[in-house]
Amino acid sequence: MVSNLPNSLERVFISTQITFLMNLQDSISTIMTSPVTCIDSHQLLVDLKHIYEKVHFHHHVPVLTDGKLVGVVSLVDFMREVHHAGLDDNEGVYQHMKVSDIMSVHPVHVNEKATIEDVAKLLSTGQINSVIITNENKVSGIVTTIDLVKLLFKKD
Repeated sequence: MVSNLPNSLERVFISTQITFLMNLQDSISTIMTSPVTCIDSHQLLVDLKHIYEKVHFHHHVPVLTDGKLVGVVSLVDFMREVHHAGLDDNEGVYQHMKVSDIMSVHPVHVNEKATIEDVAKLLSTGQINSVIITNENKVSGIVTTIDLVKLLFKKD
């Protein structure tokens, strides 16, 4: 119970908590970003650069080899490698390094039948900022901590 609140405010607060808790049992597919732009592990960093240059792009990119999820690259990973380079696509780092050189291997992923709560628990460890969502071993979406914050403040 929430103390020192008038009864009507307390009811609203509790109702909001119950609604949020019910949302946690919904499928993760209800809040995931989809479709997801993926990149092949053999592609050059210039290709990844072009993905990041898109407006409103998620900052985590799933990495595939032969269609199978093998890694993930974050904007931080990318910037760490190219921080001395300019924007010219012909800079050496963009033309000579592959995505596989900078990706994190063994990305955290769950089936799209997982609940929002399942993914929230994974993200709450603080070790990761995104979870890749799969369906029949194919990438179908991605969820980040920002997606969960948006859910928290979602107004019906």
